Formats: sequence, structure tokens, C-alpha cells
Amino acid sequence: MRGKRVVSAGVLVCLCVWVCGVRGSNPTDINNDGIVDMLDVAIVCENWLWEAPDPCEFAFIPGGTFEMGDSFGEGLDRELPVHTVTLDSFYMSKYEITNQQYCDYLNSALGQGLIVVTSGHVYKAGSETGYFYCDTSTSSPYSQIAYNGSVFSVRTKSGRSMVNDPMVQVSWYGAVAYCNWRSGQLGRQLCYDSGTLLPIYPLRNGVRLATEAEWEYVARGGLAGRRFPWGDTITHSQSNYYSDSRWSYDTSPTRGYHPTWDDGVEPRTSPAGSFPANNYGLCDMAGNVCEWCNDWYGSYSSASQTNPTGPSSGAYRVLRGGGWTYDAYYCRAARRSFYRPDDRLSSIGLRVVLDL
Repeated sequence: MRGKRVVSAGVLVCLCVWVCGVRGSNPTDINNDGIVDMLDVAIVCENWLWEAPDPCEFAFIPGGTFEMGDSFGEGLDRELPVHTVTLDSFYMSKYEITNQQYCDYLNSALGQGLIVVTSGHVYKAGSETGYFYCDTSTSSPYSQIAYNGSVFSVRTKSGRSMVNDPMVQVSWYGAVAYCNWRSGQLGRQLCYDSGTLLPIYPLRNGVRLATEAEWEYVARGGLAGRRFPWGDTITHSQSNYYSDSRWSYDTSPTRGYHPTWDDGVEPRTSPAGSFPANNYGLCDMAGNVCEWCNDWYGSYSSASQTNPTGPSSGAYRVLRGGGWTYDAYYCRAARRSFYRPDDRLSSIGLRVVLDL
């Protein structure tokens, strides 16, 4: 953990002056909520004191309270009951982790002897086939990661470079292994045991997957009781998903796969940042790829919770967000999915968070 800077009261006053715009006519709305207040001061102080992450990569998510679950009553029982959740502030990556970012990890891990490749499958070194991380193009035609026996590289698809598209065919184990590598890069604590790859509790200040509650909170973008990160309807101008007229809230003028990214070859993903961000500055919180969450899957409780981390054990890990192959129903903010931690699909990827 990096050292904390010592700051005087005078410096704090200067920070307050800068944020509140006393020096000029334009106040500084740091978190883009339309209001200049002490939250903006807190963000500036936090960033300055704790050497906050690159703002081009991570967005600051202010803590708060929200109603988690399906307030429309149109989903499955697993989305109920709606319950109150309070969360502390944290950072979240603005974009889904790309093929190039994951490829950089694989090459680094290979050089350190942390992974092995067998028949195109990437495993944790020393685990034989115990911890399956991801596929390469040798083991799955859907993977956009190629391996020539010594180096990993990102493929092209239909003549288009896939370096900026989200990583797919990655398991939950492969997602948390990436998190630990990224923590090491940033000089942060590892959030997952290097042997078992299980989360370390209480949650540490390194890079990790979002808890399910954190994910839904951010997906809602500060909007209460809405279906999607931007409102109650969805179109291809807002998300990469499969449009289907059977859902009244799918009002897209184009149907089926997204016309821009449908080249007839899986995965029909779109480059990170191809669609408008939500109110927290995050892109693709609905559609493109489903995203692994930190939690084991389990039933909801009606009780109010603070910083919940899900069940202590289970058989499945949570996935959120829908994807390019899913229709609008699966892209709702309240929608929950779950898979085994070693599952991989052409519509499954990841996004990361970083605690203060």
C-alpha cells in the first residue's frame, strides 16, 4: 500500500477554494453530478492524499444507498425481493477489460511462469487442469487471443483489429488472476489468494471484481428504479445487444444483432467505449459482454445491507450486464445470471474495481 501524504489545514483550504471555484467564475464539478459541493472536495482530497488511479481508466463512484432488485416485478424470482443496500465509495474501470489488456497480462504471466498452455487452453501453473483461465484461438474459434508457442497476440476478425474489443472466453478464475496481476502493477494488495484464487476478506485495496451490489449500483448510474443505465427503454444507439420486438421496452428501429458489429462471425463484440457512458462515466454496463462479479450466487434477503459480499460459499459465480448475443430482457440492470467459475463463453468478459 502506498504511503499516505501529510496535509496541513491550509492545503485543505486551498483545495476547497479550487474545487468550489472561488478563484474564478466556473466552479469545479468533479463528479459531474451538476452540483458543486463537499463531495467534490472529498474526491479531490482523496485523489491527492492517496494517489488515486488514472482517471482515464477508472471512474470515481461515490458511495450511497439504493434499492437493489427488480422494482418492475417483470424478472425472475432470483431478482427479488427488492432490498436496500448502502455502499462505500470506490473506483470502477470505465471500460470492460480489452483483448489487448488481457494479452499483456498473459505475456507477463507466461514470462513469470505463472501460467501454462495446453492444447490452446490457459491454466494456472502447477494446477494441471485445476484452474482454467481462458481459451486461445487454438482451443476456441471465438477467442481473439492467438498463441504461437511463445507469445500471445490479439487477432483480427473480418479485417478488423480486435485489440480494443472486450476479452471473451475468460473464466472467473482467469478474471481474478488478471486482477491480482493488475494489483501488482499498481503496488496494491492482492485481493485473491494466490493459491486458491478465492477472495480475501475483508476486501483489500487492490484490483478486484465488483461485488454484485457494487455492479448493480454502478449500472443504474444514479437513477432510481429504472430498467437500464440510462432509463426504461433500450435501442441499438445505446447498447450492443440482440434486439427483439417481443419486449415492449426494446424500441430499437433495427432488430437482431447490432447492425454495425454483425459481421456474421462470433463474437459480435464492439470496441470498448463505442456507446455513451452512464452518469458515472462507465460504458457498456448493458450489453457487449456479460461481466464476472466477485460473489458466489445466492438468494436475496429482504434485510437492509451495507457493503454486502454475497454468500460465503457456492457452486456458481455471478454474471451481470447481458451481452451482444442477449436480448433486452437480459440487459436490465436488475438481471442476474450465474455460471460455474471455470465456464467460458464468447459473451463473457470482465471489468474491475479498485477500493479507496
